[in-house]
Amino acid sequence: MPSPVNLAPTIPVVTGAAFVDSINPCAIAVLLILLGTLMVTGDRKKALKTGVAFISALYLTYFALGIGLIGILNLSGFAKIFHQFIGIIAMAVGVFNIKDYFWYGGGGFVMEIPRSWRPRLKNLLSKATSPVTAFSIGIIVTLFELPCTGGPYIFVLGLLSQNLSWIKVIPILLYYNLVFVFPLIILSGLIYFGYSTVEKADIWKEKNIRVLHLVAGIIMIILGGWVYWN
Repeated sequence: MPSPVNLAPTIPVVTGAAFVDSINPCAIAVLLILLGTLMVTGDRKKALKTGVAFISALYLTYFALGIGLIGILNLSGFAKIFHQFIGIIAMAVGVFNIKDYFWYGGGGFVMEIPRSWRPRLKNLLSKATSPVTAFSIGIIVTLFELPCTGGPYIFVLGLLSQNLSWIKVIPILLYYNLVFVFPLIILSGLIYFGYSTVEKADIWKEKNIRVLHLVAGIIMIILGGWVYWN
């Protein structure tokens, strides 16, 4: 492995990793389950408010986790050691995603929320009937999703933990998480204004799920290679 160097997390690198996170089928599937439950009531305005509260919880919880993990890495002294392996971690995430394009579910796992968790998750989301409960459940769901969506975020956090001040770290995390939730905001708007439905969005997701994994895999391998060979 090449000697580690301090690689500044440039906007294209952060954007690329956040984009991979944003097209992850986990986050999209969870939002669709929530909106599908709410749209049954026919109250579109309430559904929109609840969806926004849920997305806000994802954003803030993800941001708080990022701050916490960077702090832990720096306090523990593991930041420099961890930094040496983030390129390999990113490429591994990429390979596993590409695996799901060619061999979906092969090897006994898929880079999504485990199917065994989904009934429990759906039951939890069915309780998000107001903005307040949606926000609370959004925090819990973020922790549910982390094993599924966390790869690109861990990659960026590894870069940020290397000799960057909080003044630089915080704006980057705010930007990363905005990119992460942006497709969810667009999806909620399309459904609210009637340009799409939960059913159509879910069909699109299922139809393109392998392509999403392929795109995510290619980007993560490129980003991992950039770290590893610099």
